[in-house]
Amino acid sequence: MGIVETVITLTTSFIQAIGYPGIFVLMLLEGTLLPIPSEVVMAFGGFGIYEGWLGPVLGIPAFIVLLLAGTVGNLVGALVAYHIGYYGGEPFVKKVGRYILLDESAVTKTTAWFHKYGALSVFLTRLVPVFRTFISIPAGIAKMNRVKFSIYTFVGSLIWDTILIYLGIRLGPGWESIMGFFDQFQYVSIAAFLIIGGWIYYAKFMHKRRKAKPESAEQEK
Repeated sequence: MGIVETVITLTTSFIQAIGYPGIFVLMLLEGTLLPIPSEVVMAFGGFGIYEGWLGPVLGIPAFIVLLLAGTVGNLVGALVAYHIGYYGGEPFVKKVGRYILLDESAVTKTTAWFHKYGALSVFLTRLVPVFRTFISIPAGIAKMNRVKFSIYTFVGSLIWDTILIYLGIRLGPGWESIMGFFDQFQYVSIAAFLIIGGWIYYAKFMHKRRKAKPESAEQEK
C-alpha cells in the first residue's frame, strides 16, 4: 500500500470511528500544516452524508454540521500556525520546519504571494490545494490583523469545504475520484490566483496613478 492509500485509509477509518469530532480534529491538524488532505476529509464526510452514517445533530442538517465541523476546525488550526509565525518569526519557522514536515518551498512561495498581494492572499490561497494551509505562516510573521486573518480564513475555508462536501455527496461511492481532479485543479487554482492577484495589483497601481495626477497638476499651477 502506497503513502497516499495509507493516508486515505487512516483518515477515513478515523472519521468512521469518531464522526463529526473526527472531522474537526483532522481539519484542525491540516490547518496546523500537518499533511492531512482536506480533499479526503471533507469529501469522505460528504460520502458519509450520502450513505447516512453522518446525520443531523439536534435537528441541524448534516451538511451544515459537517461544514461547521470542518471549517471551524480548520480555522483553529490556522490560528495555531498563524501564532507560530507571529511569535516565532521566520528563523524559528525555518529551524523547526524540518521536524514537523513543513514544506519550505511551499512556505517560500506563499510568503512571496503574501508580500505581493497582501491580506487578500489569505482568502484566495484558501482555495488552492497544498498551498492553502501554508499562508498562515507568512500572515503571522507579517503580524496581520488577527480579526481580518480569521475572517478571510473562515470565509475561504467555508467555500472550499462546501465544494468538497457537495462533491462527496454527488459522487457517492466514487468520491475518491476527486483526488485526480484536484491534482489538475491545483494548477488551475494557482493560475486563477495569479490572474486575480495581477488584476488587484493593476487596480491599485491605476488608483495611485490617478491620485498622483491632480497633485502634479496643482504643482504645475
